[in-house]
Amino acid sequence: MIRKTALIATGIAIGAGCATLGQQARAVIGAPAQAASADTYKNLSLFGDVFDKVRADYVEKPDEQKLVENAINGMLTSLDPHSSYLDAKAFKDMRTQTEGKFGGLGIEVTQEDGLVKVVTPIDDTPASRAGIMSGDLIGAIDDETVQGMTLNQAVDKMRGAINTPVKLTLFRGKNKDKVEVKLVRAEIHIKSVRSRKQGDDIAYVRISQFNEETAEGLRTAMAKAQQDIPADKFKGYILDLRNNPGGLLDQSIQVVNSFIDKGEIVSTRGRNADETQRYNARGSGDLSKGKPVVVLINGGSASASEIVAGALQDHKRATLIGTRSFGKGSVQTIIPLGGSSGALRLTTARYYTPSGRTIQAKGIDPDMIILQDVPDELKGKDDTKGEASLKGHLKTGDEEKTGSQAYVPPDEAKDKQLNAAVELLHGKPRAQILADQTKEVAKDTTKPPSKAAN
Repeated sequence: MIRKTALIATGIAIGAGCATLGQQARAVIGAPAQAASADTYKNLSLFGDVFDKVRADYVEKPDEQKLVENAINGMLTSLDPHSSYLDAKAFKDMRTQTEGKFGGLGIEVTQEDGLVKVVTPIDDTPASRAGIMSGDLIGAIDDETVQGMTLNQAVDKMRGAINTPVKLTLFRGKNKDKVEVKLVRAEIHIKSVRSRKQGDDIAYVRISQFNEETAEGLRTAMAKAQQDIPADKFKGYILDLRNNPGGLLDQSIQVVNSFIDKGEIVSTRGRNADETQRYNARGSGDLSKGKPVVVLINGGSASASEIVAGALQDHKRATLIGTRSFGKGSVQTIIPLGGSSGALRLTTARYYTPSGRTIQAKGIDPDMIILQDVPDELKGKDDTKGEASLKGHLKTGDEEKTGSQAYVPPDEAKDKQLNAAVELLHGKPRAQILADQTKEVAKDTTKPPSKAAN
C-alpha cells in the first residue's frame, strides 16, 4: 500500500518535525538516552571509516554514489520486505506507474531469498500473455542471475526499449521447476478498471490494481451498468479483486466509499499513538444504490485490495468469495529526498479494517471459500505463500497464516468462484452453493484413473 505525499510539503514537514524533536530531546534527555545517542554516532563514525577505507584501498576505483545508495538500500531492506531506497530513475518510474502507464513487461514483483518473486502479472500485458504466474520466482534475466541484485536493479533490467526482447528464467512451484520465457517489452497502459455485463442482470467490474485512475474508472463503470441494465432487473455487482497487488491508499478508500455512505473505511496506526489516522466515508452516497455486492479475492489479492475487501466485509456490505488474501497490511510512504536524490519508500504504519482487524501476515478470509479446479500441469504451483512467508516481514503474533490458491481459469465457464458469485446474486442459498461445490470435489476425486495411450 502506498500513501502518496506532496513533494514540497513533505520536505518541509520532515524538516520542521526533526527540528522540533531535537529541541525537546535536549530538554528531557537522560543518561540512557545519551548513551544510546553516543552509540549511534559511534556506529555512524564506523560507517564513515569503512567508506573511506573502501574509497582509498579497494582494488578498483569504486563508484562512490553507488556505494552510498547501496548502503542506504541495505539499511532499508533490512527493516522489512517493502521498505527501500528509490534512486532518481526508480522514483520517476514509480510516479509513472501510479499514473497508470509505464514501459516493461507488466508484472508486480517483490524480493524473496535473493530472488525476485512475482506477486501477480498485470492483465493484458506481455507477462500475462506469456503465462507468468503469481508465485513464480525469477532467477535470471537474459541469463544474468538476479542473486546479488537489489529489487530495483532487477526491475530496471526487465524494463527497456519497446519491442526489444527479454528472457526470464523462472522457478515454479514446490519443486522449483525451471521455466524459460521469452517476452517482448511493450508500453504498459494500465486500465485498472474493466467492466461488462455478466448475463443480462449483473455488473461485473474487474480492478487489476489501484492507480490514480481507479476510483474514477469505477464510477464510470457503475454509471454505465446502471444505464445498460434496467433497475428492476439489476441483481447486483461482482467486484473482482483477484490477483490485484494493491496500489494507492486514497483510491482504495474511494472505491469503498462508492458502496457505503457512512462509517469508517480503514485506520492506519504508526509507531506512536498520536499517529493513528481514521478514514471515513464522505457521505457522498452509495453509488451502487444499495444493490448486492460480491467481492472475489484470492492469494494474489494484496494491500489496497484487502482494505476494500475487509471494509466491505466488516460493513456487511458484500459477500466475499474465493480464497484467503495475501496478507500485506502495511502502509508505505514515499518520502522525496529533494533534487536528484530520489526518495525513500518507508513502511510507516499498519492498517486495520473498521472492526479493528489487522491484515498483516493474516489476510482476509472470504465468507465462502471456493477453490478452483487446477490443471494437472499446474497443481502444486498455483498457491502463494503470502506475506507471512516473506523474510523480515512485520510480525503479527502467533496468528499468522500462509497464503492460498491464486489460480484464475482463463475460461470463464470454468471459473468456479465467478459462477458461485452469479448464483448467489441470482438468489441461490449460500449453503446450497457450498454443498454443490463439495459434491463436485468429491466427484472429481472418485473419477477412475485415465488410461495411458500405448
